[in-house]
Amino acid sequence: MTATVAPTESARAGRRYGAAVPAPDRPVADLVVLDADGHDVVFDAAEARDLHALTGGLEGATVSACPSCRSRILAVVALSDLLDDAPPFARSGELADLADDAPTLHVYVRDLAQRCAHREWRDPGAEEWADVMIELAGPVIVR
Repeated sequence: MTATVAPTESARAGRRYGAAVPAPDRPVADLVVLDADGHDVVFDAAEARDLHALTGGLEGATVSACPSCRSRILAVVALSDLLDDAPPFARSGELADLADDAPTLHVYVRDLAQRCAHREWRDPGAEEWADVMIELAGPVIVR
């Protein structure tokens, strides 16, 4: 026997709560590169693989990185040079624009594909990366 639950008042009003489910024709985000103002370029898994393959894993522009995942801080000038030297790939133009227009000397890579607490990331860049992520996440809602 299946139980039926009547919709709540908010459901009747058209409100939806809970996690958003990506549309079937839209790939899931795997990696995001963002600046301190929150402007970003999102890569799906295939695009992220191409990005890393064609740029040497972004090592030439990396200022600081988590050793356990792909999250890192990139120097914008070095990133621009790296992109100039790499063959074109999906979102390379958008990434170059993000680097050129960044309000600070750094952009930030966040690995969305795996959960990581960044416990092994111990250099000063870890704090900078975390501060930017917290600032962009906004205030925490306390219930």
